[in-house]
Amino acid sequence: MTTELTNKENNYPARINEFEKGLISFLDSHNLPTTGIFNNVDERLRVFSNIDYVIKQIDPQLSQKSIYLSKFLAASASGLFDASLNYLWDETILQLRKRVSQFDLEYFYDITVGGERRKNFKDESDLVKLQDSELINGAKEIELISELGFKHLTYINYMRNWASAAHPNQIEITGLQLISWLETCIKEVISLPIPSAAIQIKKLLSNIRKEPINAENADQIGVFLTELSEEQSNSLAMAFFGIYTRVDTDNLTRQNIKWLLPLLWKAIDEETKNSFGIKYGYFSANHETEQKKLSRQFLEIVEGQKYIPDDLRILEIQSALNNLANAHRATNNFYNEPPFARELRRIIGTPPKIPNAINKGYVLTLVEVYLTNGNGVTWEAQPIYRELIEHFDNRQATIALLSFTTDQISSSLQLGLCKLKFVELLNFLRPKITNASTIELLDFVLEFKGSYAEMRKDSRIIRVLKNLEILLK
Repeated sequence: MTTELTNKENNYPARINEFEKGLISFLDSHNLPTTGIFNNVDERLRVFSNIDYVIKQIDPQLSQKSIYLSKFLAASASGLFDASLNYLWDETILQLRKRVSQFDLEYFYDITVGGERRKNFKDESDLVKLQDSELINGAKEIELISELGFKHLTYINYMRNWASAAHPNQIEITGLQLISWLETCIKEVISLPIPSAAIQIKKLLSNIRKEPINAENADQIGVFLTELSEEQSNSLAMAFFGIYTRVDTDNLTRQNIKWLLPLLWKAIDEETKNSFGIKYGYFSANHETEQKKLSRQFLEIVEGQKYIPDDLRILEIQSALNNLANAHRATNNFYNEPPFARELRRIIGTPPKIPNAINKGYVLTLVEVYLTNGNGVTWEAQPIYRELIEHFDNRQATIALLSFTTDQISSSLQLGLCKLKFVELLNFLRPKITNASTIELLDFVLEFKGSYAEMRKDSRIIRVLKNLEILLK
């Protein structure tokens, strides 16, 4: 069929028109709507005139098994672009789950799933329990997809949720949009080679469970560890923590982690170190005695006992933040989000008292939910977010301003409504910011004419940020 569509393009419009006439006649005979059903023939031609170039990027052995791509093309030929987008997303998520399942699943779950939910994720069958946004974010954290891929997939996920056949809508999708999204999903997921650093991390995590490490090969591995980015170091340290505190981990593996953790510790950020203390608190609060003991041992390896929280409110607040973020990222957030917003407000009190260990996470979560999901404002929750943001101090307001440097917020800012809400937020926070360099950055951001989603890469922004490096810690 695709051969006919591409090689006999002159006949294609006539064939499609003939098909439409027959189907429209059938719909009309049953007193069903006949207008606004199909994308026009020109739009479909834009898909099929580019399909050969795009599809050939897939390995033939893989394309033979890509049933959702066949459905994508069938729906595109029929002019049902909203259904096409749905099938494209189904194939993308299916392939992403396959890639994750071939990696170290314990590592992936340790990084992707937090709090009490973690115990519900054990093997490949549990991947379906993750929201699509969680799967994408987790794949980005372990570098199975790139930063650019994460941004593009976040946008396609948004369009799938609000412009595809997954939900009733009247949004028009063009042929060029559809073929562009297909190419993105193929390049960034379906045919993307696994980066060498990710392969090396997978190999390391496998080896520490099999072969003993001594001083000599620990130094050799240490050379590799020094080449990791801060994000990679954070992720690997989280994997070490998950493995070390698992009750069924053997002594050989724990001994190997004891050799490597000190080499890695200095490369990870304070937020990650604080997260280990918070997890210790979870084990303590839930009376998980063995894991509590192991998590303390883990921190003692690097003399990190200071990260164990004194204030057990941290656990309550962190759990409330996790619940709110999960509700916000789900497709039915307009209904599920407000109760979690009210619960967060109840826990932190008035005025809010936020322990320093989770201050950054608290602010970034509030910024994310305040910006909306790009489709509409959750009216019941917005006044709560505004109320909590109103109590930000200078440091919290600065973290909110700098949030555009994070992957999650930067990705959200490619959506028009999120950008408008971010500008609204900055204007609201302006009186709370007192540092001259920070005010300079705020004014620069408000006057920025380019894409907010790409703003953190702008050379002028980078120069201003260098003066604020201490505030990014």
